[in-house]
Amino acid sequence: MDDSFNMSMRKFLKQVGVTSQQAIEEAMRGQDTAGKTFRARAVITVEGLDMEHVVEGRIEGAE
Repeated sequence: MDDSFNMSMRKFLKQVGVTSQQAIEEAMRGQDTAGKTFRARAVITVEGLDMEHVVEGRIEGAE
């Protein structure tokens, strides 16, 4: 793959990571999350391609 593809991919993934973290932190702010574990699921699709990528994991609540 070429450099422009790699740069656009990295930019997109950075945006996904940063904005997702901000959204999760905002949702948890003010909530009693201590000792709780939350199941998380992210789905990425790309228009024009027949692909769907699913990432599942757990997020530990803040102390």
